[in-house]
Amino acid sequence: MLALRSFAFNIFFYLWTLVLMIFIMPMVLLPGSGPILWIGLVWGRGNLWALRVICGTHVEWRGMEKIPDGAILVAAKHQSAWETFAFFIPFRRPAYVYKRQLAYVPLFGWLIWKAKQIPVDRGGKGEALASITRGALKAVGIGRQVMIFPEGTRRAVDAPPDYKYGVTHLYSRLDVPCQPVALNAGLFWSRKSFTRRPGTVLVEFLDPIPPGLPPEEFAARLQHDIETATKRLIAESRGRGEGG
Repeated sequence: MLALRSFAFNIFFYLWTLVLMIFIMPMVLLPGSGPILWIGLVWGRGNLWALRVICGTHVEWRGMEKIPDGAILVAAKHQSAWETFAFFIPFRRPAYVYKRQLAYVPLFGWLIWKAKQIPVDRGGKGEALASITRGALKAVGIGRQVMIFPEGTRRAVDAPPDYKYGVTHLYSRLDVPCQPVALNAGLFWSRKSFTRRPGTVLVEFLDPIPPGLPPEEFAARLQHDIETATKRLIAESRGRGEGG
């Protein structure tokens, strides 16, 4: 039954994504990124609905009242593809840091370009940081939430942390609060599996980190806060017998 439900959800996920991309293509001609971001919200809500109805996978948002208003830097744990669509719910004007290669994917690449997301050049370290900074400064200048996964890619639930310098660099340059986010989505949506497990994904918005801290202090605090909370959320779900 688990395999059948997972298969049904995956069919829905890819069809839903394709239908929305086709539907929204004419909006690329409209000014601004608002319509694209609105479709992102519809995409996220539809996927969460399907996960709940088909797979019995729910979500619990904790600490949303802690999210600062206006422009912020969001630094979130990254365990699966779940985060890429679910975060449209708490963050309505996200600007994701993404690999520039995704811009060459037909349809999808045009949409993320129109949505003014932030590409990372895959050249040297200095070139990559410069490209991220340019896009992030433009985003916070119009009040958007810059979204970055500090480890750069999806990590297995029990993998040791591997935080990159990019998030610290952005924190130092943007002069806005950083919103750390812990989660345990990988228990239910593994990064290398098509299985979608029942239970409740726990997402916790931690105390924001104010701007202005020394880079080393910020980096240590960010990793400590996210990793400590993530381990606690994983243990909580496993204590209920949920997840993989």
